[in-house]
Parts: sequence; C-alpha cells; structure tokens
Amino acid sequence: MTPSPISATSRRTEILAGISTFLATMYIIVVNPAILSQSGLPFSGVVTATVLLSFFCSLMMGLYARNPIVVAPGMGMNAFFTFTAVKSMGIRPEVALGAVFWAGILFLLMSLLNLRSALVRVIPLPIRYAVSAGIGLFITLIGFENAKFIVANPATLISIASFNDPIILTFVFGLLLTGILVVRDVPGAIIIGIVLTTLAAWPIGRYWGDASAVNFGQKTLVNFQGILAAPDFSLLGKLDLVGSLSWSLWPVIFAFAFTDLFDSVSTFVGVAEAGNLQDANGQPRNLNQSLLTDAVATTLAGIFGTSPGTAYIESAVGIAQGGRTGLTAIVAGCCFLPFLFLSPLLSIIPSIATAPALVLVGAFMMKPIIRIDWGQLDDALPAFLSLVLIPFSYSITQGLIWGFLSWTVIKIAVGKRNEVPIGLLIIDIFCILALTAGH
Repeated sequence: MTPSPISATSRRTEILAGISTFLATMYIIVVNPAILSQSGLPFSGVVTATVLLSFFCSLMMGLYARNPIVVAPGMGMNAFFTFTAVKSMGIRPEVALGAVFWAGILFLLMSLLNLRSALVRVIPLPIRYAVSAGIGLFITLIGFENAKFIVANPATLISIASFNDPIILTFVFGLLLTGILVVRDVPGAIIIGIVLTTLAAWPIGRYWGDASAVNFGQKTLVNFQGILAAPDFSLLGKLDLVGSLSWSLWPVIFAFAFTDLFDSVSTFVGVAEAGNLQDANGQPRNLNQSLLTDAVATTLAGIFGTSPGTAYIESAVGIAQGGRTGLTAIVAGCCFLPFLFLSPLLSIIPSIATAPALVLVGAFMMKPIIRIDWGQLDDALPAFLSLVLIPFSYSITQGLIWGFLSWTVIKIAVGKRNEVPIGLLIIDIFCILALTAGH
C-alpha cells in the first residue's frame, strides 16, 4: 500500500523515533561480538558484521516493508551459535556461519511461497494479544537486568539489588525522570531521558561509588575510549557453504530456522498489536515484505559473519516515541553505519541509561491484554502461558510455542476442534521440531 505523505512535524517525530530505537538497540554492536567472539570469531570482525547487517537490513525494512522495525543479529541465537553449535557440538565457527546462511535460504523459500505469512494468519487472537504483553514484560525484565536492578539470588532465584548502590540510585532517577517526561508528553522524551541519565551516571567511579563489579573491572561507569576504530572485514564471505550441508548439521540449520521463525513472527505480531500497525484485515502491516526482509537478514548474516538477523523487540521504543513508518527504521539503520568507524563512542552511554526506556516500553505493550476474555478459560489459559513464559523462560520463542501447543490440546479436549485450523496444526509440528532440534 502507498503510505500517506509525511508532514514536517511527523517527519521530525519519525526521526526522533528512529534515534530512540537505535539507542535502545545499539547495545547489540558490543554485546553480539562479546558473545560470538567466545566461539573463536574475531571480536572486531563481528563488530563490522553486526553493523553492516543492522544497517542494510533495517534500511530494507524501512524502504521495502515500510515498517518502523529495526533488524539486527538476534540475541539468543548468538548464544545458540556459540555455546550449543560451536562449543557443545564442536562445529567450526565457519561451518556454523554456513548453517546460518542455509537457514536463511530456507526462510527465503518459505517467504517467497508465502508460507510464513500464511502461518501468521492462523495465530489465535488471544495468543497475539498475550505475546504483545509478554514481550513487554520481557523488555522490562531486560531493562531491569541491564541496570542491575534485578539480580540473581540463590535463595529466591532473583531479587532487587541494594539501594545503597549509586548505580541503582542513578537508574531509579533515570526511570522516574523518563517516566515523568513521557507522561507529560514531552517531544523526544525517551532520548532526553537517556542523555540525562548518562550525565547523571558520569560521577559514578569519579566522585562517588565504584562500577568495577558491573563494568568489567572499570571503576567509572561512563568512559570515553576514543573516537575512531578501523573496520575489520576479515569475516566477510568466510562461511563454509559445503561443510555446513553435512547431514549431521541439518538439526543445527533447523534450530536456527525455527528459532528465527518464531522470534520474527512473535515480534511482528506483538509490535503490531502494541503499536496498532495493522492492515484492514487486522494482520501485521506489510507482513509478507517484513518476513522476506527477515529472511534476507538471516542469509546475509552468514555472509557477513554473524548469527542470524531478526526483527528487534526494542523497536517498540521508537514506536512508543511515535514512529509509524519506514522512516523510523531507515533513521535507526543509518545510525548504525558510522559505528563501523566510531564504535568506541558506544561506551559513553551505559546500560543504565537505556534501561529506563526498556522498562517503560513494557508498560506501553501491556494494553492488548484487556482484549483477552479472561473468563473464557479455554482462550485464557493458553494466552496466559504465552504471557508468562516469555519473561520467565527468557525466550519469546518458548512463550509462543507453549501458547500454540496448549491452545491446540485444550481446544481439542473440550470439543472445539473447529478452532484449531490446519495451519495451526502445521505450526504445532514446527513447535515440536523447535523443541527437539537443538537437542
């Protein structure tokens, strides 16, 4: 469909939304290499691959799919790449990159045949609403964890950190300040909150407190580590295409494929529900184009030298800021590109500065759960499992899988087989394969 003209005011909003989304997702430029480098891939090479993938595929999402959603290497899949495929199964990193590429090819075939969008259309509405809220809780948990506000506790699993810590106090300041700005509808509220929280964190380790325990041994939390760093293209095209087609590696390819499938589908569905980004039929807007973009991202990931690319749930930050068109994704994607050379500047903004935005986005994404009929238990119970398992399992995929499977089992058990379409049964098969593929 043809987008309506963008006024100067809305263009400004879209640009601010794109910057907000980038600030919420830019952690991947550092975190992804930190994880993948443990597989033997060079840190600097993964930085370059991460930036290139995020730039090109976010642009494709904005220009082709016209959605305000950033695409970047997926968290969770980088952990599977490193700790399961390489470390546990003993696969060479180059071969694992080949498996990522072939998973992307599988995605492309499914997208071109419209199989992925057909699967999305049979997702029950209560599951959609629950996934949106579950993603919101997941983002909130990530924000609290990034700020070290929620920490591990051997007695209670998790708990709140001590309020004697300057880092926690600074985060709380940033959270309340950003919340006030958002409630007062201040333009660019999230960006202002991130900047002011960063400034508030500057004294930590210099005039009060010590960040050594949470900042890799560095006493200060906000650090300037230079401006320029040359890009490293050593991983470009280093994938092993032939070796990765070994029969023994097909479970790895399927694991990448199914995990990315459910992550991308749940992200599109959840973000569309929360941001009202739907077409006339109530489906996520420009779904076919978005899924094809996601497929291209996974294919390019193997070529560039990183784990599969996927749509990012943190895109909800920009959508909450008012982003509604592809311009948001274009701006966010362009923000990645300078960090081919300026990656040291990322260290200036600490995680506690972006954490308040993530926490608040969780609140924005809770709205769809009022559409769930909680008195209709055969609808409510599967929706509830999706809602809680996303944050509790730290996996969007697991929440979606158990929502689908429980919906099918409960509906058939209570004699409502007509509410389980053939397409959903196909999804259930994928769910079972996803549960077993990595084992």
